[in-house]
Amino acid sequence: MFTFGSETLDSSLANMGIALGVFAVIIGLIVLVGRLRGSKTIALDATLAITGLWIVLTAVSLVIFVVKAFTVNWAELGGTSLVSVPWPADLPCSDDENGTSAMLRCGSESLSDFTVANASLGLRLLAAAAQISGLALATTPVVMLWLICVNTVRGRGFSRTITRALTGGAIAVLVFGIASDLLQGIAATTALREVFAPDDYAWYPSVYQLTVTPLPFAGALMLAALAAVFRHGLRLQQERDALQRENEMLADDNRGLV
Repeated sequence: MFTFGSETLDSSLANMGIALGVFAVIIGLIVLVGRLRGSKTIALDATLAITGLWIVLTAVSLVIFVVKAFTVNWAELGGTSLVSVPWPADLPCSDDENGTSAMLRCGSESLSDFTVANASLGLRLLAAAAQISGLALATTPVVMLWLICVNTVRGRGFSRTITRALTGGAIAVLVFGIASDLLQGIAATTALREVFAPDDYAWYPSVYQLTVTPLPFAGALMLAALAAVFRHGLRLQQERDALQRENEMLADDNRGLV
């Protein structure tokens, strides 16, 4: 993820352009090396390099999440809860709809993306589980793409390995997606209940605010459909190979008769 901030839009766009340009240069170098090597699968090679780097960085992040849960005394939470934080009193806002100038509508925001200091080990582990499940959800499709590229480069574009991996990936996306949504909400509410006392009615969350988005279901359905496509391609390839073997056997028999 590339994130830049600046006082002017031009500066922000320039910084983003530089970051995207560096990324494009890296891709260009991968393509250039492939051309110099005479590779006929340059696009696959570039995809393999990017997905492989992504997987390595994910593995490093997973280790960091686990180590951090046991070595620090604070926990980072990213889920929402029923606790609502009002805007600062000095923030200009208005509920007058008859105004002629642009004005912020007064309101409040649900508390999310906060850090709890001196958190218990249980809360730190819960926060780490939420982070790991979200990271696993984002990385599963990348792993599937890496497997497809690896097998294609090796001449096994349609294989049982890919179909089984895609089926497993569909299950993983569904499980990690639901777990990520639930764990974020559970961790956020648990954190606030650890911070505030039950008699602090203004801030103590009375219920767990849990939400499951359609994303894991859509992702699992897409991977399952892709597995069906590869399974059909594998069946067609097997039928073609069988027909080719029969034709070769008939050709050998005809040469023997001659």
